[in-house]
Amino acid sequence: MVPPGKKPAGETSNSNKKCKRYFNEHWKEEFTWLEFDYERKLMFCIECRQALVKNKHGKAENAFTVGTDNFQRHALLRHVTSGAHRQALAVNREQLAFETRVHGHPELRSVIKVEVNPAKVAVLTTVYWMAKEEIPDEKCSSLLSFQKFNLCQALLASEHSEYYHPGSVREMQAAIAKVLHNEDRHRIKASPFVGLVVDETVDVLEHRSLAMFTTTVSPCNGQTSTTFLGSFELPTGEASTVAGKVGEVMRSFGIPTMKLTWLSADSASLVAERLSGVGTVLTSLCPLLTEVHCLSHGASLLLAESIGTIEYLQKYETTVDAVYRLYSSFHGEGDSLQELRRVLDLCEIDLRSPKAIHWTSIFPAVEAIDSSWPTLVLLLESEAERSPVARGLCEELKKFQFVAFTKILLDVLPIFQKLSRFFQIEDFDLSILKPIVSATATTLQAQQNTSGQNLREFLSEMNKHPQDGREGESRLYYRGIELANCSQVHLKHFEHLKESYLERVRGNLLDRFPSSVLEAISSFSAIFNPKCYPQSLEDIGSYGVSELNFLLQVYSRVVVSERALSDFPLFKRIVFSLSQLSFKDLCIKLVYSSSEMHELFPDFAVLAAIALALPLGSVLAEKISRGRELLKRGRSRHVKDEGLSDLMKIAIDGPAISEFNFALAIEYYESMRESGFIMAQVK
Repeated sequence: MVPPGKKPAGETSNSNKKCKRYFNEHWKEEFTWLEFDYERKLMFCIECRQALVKNKHGKAENAFTVGTDNFQRHALLRHVTSGAHRQALAVNREQLAFETRVHGHPELRSVIKVEVNPAKVAVLTTVYWMAKEEIPDEKCSSLLSFQKFNLCQALLASEHSEYYHPGSVREMQAAIAKVLHNEDRHRIKASPFVGLVVDETVDVLEHRSLAMFTTTVSPCNGQTSTTFLGSFELPTGEASTVAGKVGEVMRSFGIPTMKLTWLSADSASLVAERLSGVGTVLTSLCPLLTEVHCLSHGASLLLAESIGTIEYLQKYETTVDAVYRLYSSFHGEGDSLQELRRVLDLCEIDLRSPKAIHWTSIFPAVEAIDSSWPTLVLLLESEAERSPVARGLCEELKKFQFVAFTKILLDVLPIFQKLSRFFQIEDFDLSILKPIVSATATTLQAQQNTSGQNLREFLSEMNKHPQDGREGESRLYYRGIELANCSQVHLKHFEHLKESYLERVRGNLLDRFPSSVLEAISSFSAIFNPKCYPQSLEDIGSYGVSELNFLLQVYSRVVVSERALSDFPLFKRIVFSLSQLSFKDLCIKLVYSSSEMHELFPDFAVLAAIALALPLGSVLAEKISRGRELLKRGRSRHVKDEGLSDLMKIAIDGPAISEFNFALAIEYYESMRESGFIMAQVK
């Protein structure tokens, strides 16, 4: 029996092979570039035959230009994501654009199509390498001269035209970034679902910008990719401004609203706007969207901005900031003060920056203040008579509340540090996310009632001495130093501060990990993590049913619930037999379009693709950190945002020089230059 939509073997099959395969007419609807020669029984790519782009070996032939009888959908998917096909699309698109520009101007049709020559490649590779290594643009001329001095044959052999000069570095970077962004668009188009990371930064001049990243999944092999889409300047405004910019970028990169399944807003202000801003606007447009904290960038789990409304925190940070500025450059022999300098180096803190430093969220900084506290007090006392600043700092450091609050921070910050480390693991076990967040919240709640270890030890180590002339009141000493402001009123005020701070921190944690998000991630783990399954095959009968029902309800638009529930018993048995696989490995096996599991369990393949698109892993964390560093350095050099975004794209996502398509970048660059020339002539 011939399957619907397929021709009999005698007409369109590869009948000379052991396993007969048939050309499926429906493929033409999915792959618009596909054509079939019924006489020769071969299929071709229209785009590749038209462009005939040469590969790195100098040949323009591939299976889809000479014709192939490999009648498999997998072969078509491989081709559509191949470098040759992407180059062909770009060449044809640029040729069409060029023909449109010169239409009606016959005198301009004599412009010769660019030919790649080694000299041009040498200039572009230099520009590319400079961007990767963060070398300023103004060094381009000297680097080219240096290469000539070292007898670089490509630069010595011929001139590289008037277009290729150091003054055009920005345009060359734009052409290089265009090549990379076109690859991004193909990757996004091929991916069944997309995760989006929005990282907002605000500089000292209150300039806001969004760095945006995507996570995509390849149906060809199930592998995930993290891509930097760009850095975009924002006008001052509300969450709707951010949502508008995000929507604009999504349209620019062709991200369908039905594909967007995860939104991660890694910014204090964006998180504050979560309930009424960005998430709400995008969720109304993207029905499958779930908001989740950026798990890969755990350093911002404890946000100073979100708890900064507690009055004493600002005073505490002002005191600590003054101590570091006063003694970080102190050249005495004390190890404790040298620790202050080591903290600045370790945490890369720049005291010269006008931007506020949130000391209450930096554990090494608080730890150094605690260990050096006796030395600091003695030094400040010795300078108090000569310096009003030293006297004021000394009085503040000796207050009971300062020391006690330092102890609270020593109890709280390691909890978040440990939580952050979990999220930095490449194959993070999602099954522990819900328990670890719940345990952290419980620990914080317990500290409100019983206090943490450091605070308890501090309270027990204090020595009481009766205060002369005041019955019922005592002096409190810690490490041989008398503490100030130790009255019952002050102690009661501190208890209120402790409860307010811990409650705010706990609330912030739960806001970042809502129960609905934890439930979704926990359900994905229960279904797709073989290590979560029962140890005995007899026990898997009712396992995972409630978790699957939850996912089927959330993603009802893209799965067939009845079929998934019917397939679930067999699916569980197969997963049980694959106990050696990790969560990610099983999802990849399901998403891989040519795998048997993909064909057997289509609904689970859809859910696995959604799970893989979750923004997670050390690669994403590194790219976010790299993006912030590049943005900070670029702005310090007064680089314009548009040019800076291209620089960041090359530095973050650019492959090794040997893997980049410089021929296509030259094509784009010269097309841009010709466009400028043509427009000038037309005017």
